[in-house]
Amino acid sequence: MNYLEKTTRTAAVASLFAALCYASYAADSHQGQGSTKEGSPTTGSVVVHRAEAFDVSAPLATLRDSDLNSEPSACTERNCGLSPDDLNADQDPSPAPKPVIKEAGAAVEQKLQGQKAAASLIESFDGLGVGFEGPNGTTKSKNPSDNSLAVGPNHIVQIVNTRIAVYAKKGARYEKSGKVLYGPVATNNLWAGFGGVCEARNNGDGVVRYDQLAGRWLFVMPIMTRTNPGEYPEGHGDAVYSGQPSVPGAAATLPSNPAPPPPNPLAGKHVFSGSEAETKPHGTFAMCYAVSVSDDPLGAYYRYAFERTLFPDYPRPAVWPDGYYVPTSTGDEVIQKHVCIVDRMKMLQGQPATEQCIVIDGVSFLNNADVDGRTSPPPGAPNIMMAAGGTQLKDIFDDDGIYVWKVHVDWNAPANTKVSGPEKITVAPYHFLCNGQLTSCVPQPDTAKRLDAQGDKLMQRVVYRKIGKQESIVAAHSVATSAGGGGVRWYEFRLDQHRNPNLYQQGTYAPDEFYRWMPSIAMDQRGDIGVGYSFGGTPNFVGQRFAARSPRDPKGTLSLHETVLASGESSQTSTIRWEDYTTTAMDPSDDCTFWYVGDYLKKGESANYASKIGSFRLPGCKAK
Repeated sequence: MNYLEKTTRTAAVASLFAALCYASYAADSHQGQGSTKEGSPTTGSVVVHRAEAFDVSAPLATLRDSDLNSEPSACTERNCGLSPDDLNADQDPSPAPKPVIKEAGAAVEQKLQGQKAAASLIESFDGLGVGFEGPNGTTKSKNPSDNSLAVGPNHIVQIVNTRIAVYAKKGARYEKSGKVLYGPVATNNLWAGFGGVCEARNNGDGVVRYDQLAGRWLFVMPIMTRTNPGEYPEGHGDAVYSGQPSVPGAAATLPSNPAPPPPNPLAGKHVFSGSEAETKPHGTFAMCYAVSVSDDPLGAYYRYAFERTLFPDYPRPAVWPDGYYVPTSTGDEVIQKHVCIVDRMKMLQGQPATEQCIVIDGVSFLNNADVDGRTSPPPGAPNIMMAAGGTQLKDIFDDDGIYVWKVHVDWNAPANTKVSGPEKITVAPYHFLCNGQLTSCVPQPDTAKRLDAQGDKLMQRVVYRKIGKQESIVAAHSVATSAGGGGVRWYEFRLDQHRNPNLYQQGTYAPDEFYRWMPSIAMDQRGDIGVGYSFGGTPNFVGQRFAARSPRDPKGTLSLHETVLASGESSQTSTIRWEDYTTTAMDPSDDCTFWYVGDYLKKGESANYASKIGSFRLPGCKAK
């Protein structure tokens, strides 16, 4: 069977199953494999979409410069998630009263800093934000920032809101780290010449990952305003595939398009969207993907666009061997999440690809396990998906569980794709820091303005790591502490022979009465755990810090004294929103170096952030 015949047959099979799955989904959108206990999350059936468009680009470095003065279209969904407090900044709410911390929760608090020497700060330089200059000019900053960072063999890539920058990384190709090689450019510059909404609309919440298993870069950009009929011309979804080996920085030769795949069986039909039905002519949302052809982020990309019927807020991409998993939030007033999986193997080759999407009701936020390291999970292993408990919209701020689903995707027979769970892993009780997200929380010097804590969710990333036969997953979130401030609750789970995660260790890093929140955690190839986070609370301006532990240290402790990456120099008074997330990423060159990015304010600033990128390494970890 030749390539075209195989492609056409595969697309036809996928379309057939999409129609079957759609019928099941529309018949009972709340019937699924999840728990049916009243108040528990429920899982809908799978819905299959083919890419509305896909192609291969010229090298990113040769694409036109974006208009840096252009901003995304205004969101139609609750002002892009801004709270009433943010929309009326002169009427800040009173901070939530100090919660009662249960004895079992206080028992896992680490009330002193680690006594070991702090992790070495290897690199430190300013990223996107105030004062940033690059080959493509300067850029304005606007809170809240969405700090996404990924690291490859020779490059560091950062996305903040709607802007991208690419930096040199010290190593075989560059003598020092931090030189800006490209940027700032608008995120949608990745889709220049692609057509449709991915090229036309420069939305925020873009995220970058480095797929260490494949040596490729993955970019995801949600489209949060509804598309219009005809956004993509007829035939734009036809395959454009070079079939050539990857050449860093080289443009692929584009052949004539093969015959188009069969039409999308969902086009123009009613599709369940939360509590209402809508049709495609009313407009849909979308998710844009770009997967690099090589390990050079300035090279060519395979580009895809998939339509979504549900609002795709707060995407959290995760790399797994059988797919790229992207959970999203469908709105601030809906206790519902949308998990979509795209065909990673097809997209790594620029071939026609589909995505499979599942709605999970009754859960606040989800994160799929994201692989770090060069060792894959066993073939066929389901992806592990996790969430914190509690429900802010129902004023439930306490829980004593982390909730787990297993996701198995079947690309040949999508009807066999399933989500099992949730299963509860009992942990020490916790209370959402400041009762959750979009609240007035962290006090600052010289102002009554307090900052948001995003305390209702596991933060990005939930990380999978295999070391020998040991398979671990690490996760972290922000919790209230017995001293009245905020602490980093972190976990290590280990998978058993049935691939069930079990709690191995946990701790709340809260060495004083101040606030440590918005963490991002990772594990190196030796089993060291590192976590970066925001630090603040009067009399401290908000900055960024990093703490860590070695595998032989007492369980539940971050035994290394914390390292200061950035000290704040001013208070933020323009809004309560303080960076929606930070990112910790592992360096694939040695699998030992932790890279972290977060915000701080420079002296004299009150509204415009600066970001700081730094790297850390623990003693004893050596590249293999």
